Amino acid sequence: MKQRLILLVAAALSLAIPGMAQNPPTNPPAAPAQAAAPAAIGPVKVAFANIQLIIYTCEEGKRDAAVLQQYIDGKNAESQKRGKELESLKSQLEVQGSKLTDDARTEMIETIDIKDTEFQRFQQDTQKDIDARRGKLQNIIARKMLPVIEKLAKEKGLQVVQFLDTSNIYAYVDPTLVISEEIIKAYNAAYPVAAPAAAPVKK
Repeated sequence: MKQRLILLVAAALSLAIPGMAQNPPTNPPAAPAQAAAPAAIGPVKVAFANIQLIIYTCEEGKRDAAVLQQYIDGKNAESQKRGKELESLKSQLEVQGSKLTDDARTEMIETIDIKDTEFQRFQQDTQKDIDARRGKLQNIIARKMLPVIEKLAKEKGLQVVQFLDTSNIYAYVDPTLVISEEIIKAYNAAYPVAAPAAAPVKK
């Protein structure tokens, strides 16, 4: 039965094919349109810029970095003070430990543990705070820097401005293609920083 079924299907297909040949479709499919040739891409003018140098060398960046450094110096002074207090307690326990009562020694050890935990937490929190402040400084200037770079690129007929940083390794970059200084000048002109007020003269 299976063999006969197969033969019948084959016979039906053989009859259908001549019929199609005798009655061709009245509207044959149109030939596919020829694809348009891709547009030619000419040479691309590229320049390079050191974004970290730009951020911390422009007048606004130098001003904000100086403020951040004052904050860091204050935190470093506080960290040194806390560290000295902790070391003093440890030295006191080492020298006087054998002369103290059990309760006094236990209390001093607990105080040292608390101070040590607080000191470590202070260092961690301070580092996170400094990193956040530094990131905010960079992001604010970088956002304002982008339209300045775009304007300068159009003026110079550039199609691409590539940032140079430690994550990009180049075997060689022609110094004439680096426009960091031009961007700094353009940014300073777009966002001038007022000079600090002169200190009053003491009489």
